[in-house]
Amino acid sequence: MSTLDRAPPPPSRNDVDHERVVRDVTVRLPMASTALEACQWTVAALARHTPATISILLQVHGRLRCVAATGAWQVFSTVPLKTAADNAGTPRREPEPSIVARVYDSGEPATVPDVTADPDYLPVRPDVTAEICVPVRDRAGRPLGVLDLQWSGPVETDRWRATAQRLADRLGARIGALGGPPAESRSEKLLRHAAAMTTAPTDWDLMTAAITAARDVSALSAAVLILAGRREPRLGAPTGTPGPLEARIRAELAEAGPAALGRMIARAHRHGSAYTLGEAGHPPTEDYLPLTRAGARTLVAVPVGPPDGGGVLLVADERLLRPDPTTVNLIELLAGQAWTCLDRLRTLARLREQASSDPLTGLRHTGPFGQRIASATPGRTALLAIDVDGFKNVNDTYGHQAGDRLLVGLARALEAALRQGDELYRTGGDEFVAVIEVSRPEEAVRIAERLTEAARRVGRTISVGVALPRPGETPERTLRRADQALYAVKQQGRDGVHLSAA
Repeated sequence: MSTLDRAPPPPSRNDVDHERVVRDVTVRLPMASTALEACQWTVAALARHTPATISILLQVHGRLRCVAATGAWQVFSTVPLKTAADNAGTPRREPEPSIVARVYDSGEPATVPDVTADPDYLPVRPDVTAEICVPVRDRAGRPLGVLDLQWSGPVETDRWRATAQRLADRLGARIGALGGPPAESRSEKLLRHAAAMTTAPTDWDLMTAAITAARDVSALSAAVLILAGRREPRLGAPTGTPGPLEARIRAELAEAGPAALGRMIARAHRHGSAYTLGEAGHPPTEDYLPLTRAGARTLVAVPVGPPDGGGVLLVADERLLRPDPTTVNLIELLAGQAWTCLDRLRTLARLREQASSDPLTGLRHTGPFGQRIASATPGRTALLAIDVDGFKNVNDTYGHQAGDRLLVGLARALEAALRQGDELYRTGGDEFVAVIEVSRPEEAVRIAERLTEAARRVGRTISVGVALPRPGETPERTLRRADQALYAVKQQGRDGVHLSAA
């Protein structure tokens, strides 16, 4: 057994040889092959000289992660930083303070002789009385993490603070020489990105998160999502900052057109996930020619969602790399999570639309209508109150099912007669309101007449009252005038249009 491996007798409180502490702790640092190993050796050797609870936390993706520690009542695995940001690059909610985060953020060591007097203390043991925390930096002074020591009895804080800083400096130099703190595993990255996709509020945010995740997990430089779309295949929304290869791939795919995108989707769903190394002498299949023209030499392609409505995720790089089945499997898991999140967003959007729409005609109803007319512009936003002539007779004579069919057909005819941007609402049993933007009242009347003609073509007649908001008039008052104009048409024999006086 070596001298290093034999535990010396427990030191008394005041007879610690601090020079020996530094020697014993740092003697094996040059032999450490990883940052994790260097931290674990440091904690183990330092524990031979002090009864303190010791921990080393390194910055990993916006958090201080404990990578080595002695036994404690509670070890905080990760501690959030003030300067941390979420995956989208926006500031997080201000985290709870801690001494270790304070030291890392400020770069200044902390000596706390009485932890009960410091509101930032994190309770790792119920009997701790004093804490010393020092920053760990590389030779260039860049922050890497912290070295933290906590005692439950008397301690020479000044001497231990100086010793702890010497040890932290040597440890930081070794970690820097080894390439920095330990990186997340690809599985950890996948889980972190999956959480980000789950909280994405929009399709665009989700696609951005999925593409960012695909690049990060695969270590390839470009990722593009192709979705089947309602009418034809389409490229997913670009991320905020696509790299050069990704920009070229998007341009080539856009040039190739929907048919080529459809073939890529069909290939992925028919044959499953695939990857290529792109070596010279092994030409790509025709479907992938747009990618090679863009400069891609390495490619992972995985199907997304169901064959009839999903897509394909393409992850590529200009370099000739060697993806493996594990990489492909992780990208498959990522694609599955992305589709689940996308389907959830679409379901929520559909439910919101159903909640604000008339279930019979699909037209928006009174809730959104009230919001829309609240933003009416005096002299420009025309309200067209519409009533179906003789609708009660249809219900009484042929039944409510026939009445429902009439309303659905009429709603489609009226929608088709409106212009792009005009809006049609169902506000009652056989009552509709169109909200349109016009430059003068005569234009509103012409559109109302188009609606009456559309109704006649499907075998019905309607009465339409038109009103434009007056300055200072409430939307409710404008609608009331449109209704009054509608009743004027009814009194004159129905099947017509009447404009309320300005």
